[in-house]
Amino acid sequence: MRDDDVPAWWQALGLPGLNDIHVHFMPTPLMNAVWRYMDDGRQHYGVDWPVHYRTSPEARLATLERLGVRSFPALLYPHKPDMAESLSEWARGFAAQTPGCWPSGTFYPEPSAARYVREALEAGTRVFKAHVQVGQYDPRAALLTDVWGQLAEAGTPVVVHSGNGPRPGPYTGPGPFGEVLAAHPNLTAVIAHCGSPDYAAHLDLVQRYPNVYVDTTMVGTGWVPDLPDLGADVLKRLGDLQDRVLLGTDFPNIPYPYAQQLAALQGFDLGDDWLRAVCWHNAARLLGPQAPPSST
Repeated sequence: MRDDDVPAWWQALGLPGLNDIHVHFMPTPLMNAVWRYMDDGRQHYGVDWPVHYRTSPEARLATLERLGVRSFPALLYPHKPDMAESLSEWARGFAAQTPGCWPSGTFYPEPSAARYVREALEAGTRVFKAHVQVGQYDPRAALLTDVWGQLAEAGTPVVVHSGNGPRPGPYTGPGPFGEVLAAHPNLTAVIAHCGSPDYAAHLDLVQRYPNVYVDTTMVGTGWVPDLPDLGADVLKRLGDLQDRVLLGTDFPNIPYPYAQQLAALQGFDLGDDWLRAVCWHNAARLLGPQAPPSST
């Protein structure tokens, strides 16, 4: 499958387009810093990482429109204190000017976190991002207790990179975030990358807690050589959990065309109903009513 084939692909499924829960837009200096980090992909990931959509924000938005991505967030994440509040403000401003963009936010374990998360919720933020690996923070930190509680009470999803892939961090893996869920069992969380490489352990969290999902970001694409295959048992569980799986891609920071992720999902051979749920209906149910319509 090529990117030019994507619209015909989702049309054949009878969908109005795609909802992608894992898309990144950032202030240009920050995005450039992320891309410089990925330029050393062999050091960080064990494989070269040529960013496929290394273009201007306007060109990236046009690409999403051509692909038929109707709704998406501008996920951001801090790697140190005193970043998250301004990043969240930027993301809300970006969403206000961008049709189809869900207003997003982020946070970091710092004394002001509970306040600015509350203000972000009051301002209409619909989804948050927590990157435990990049931030290298303990999600169980006391400074985040009220944050998780607010998100659980609001029912606002948080996309959490808690897995050990592509490289483990001091607080990655299903254990630390699993303890967060035990303390906040109603939290609506989306486990990024299906918790790679600990797929089964993160799917256990999906089955244990009623509002936990996984996203498909990079799953099945085979790009990072050190990550294991899903295996027949995990694939079966993904099929059984059809309503708790969301399309995610990591656009634009992927080292291959967008279509490769969709081809991987199709290759799971879990059926058209599964693809329809993952690529549209689940996110529409979770976030869609709050998203402004696409201009297409």
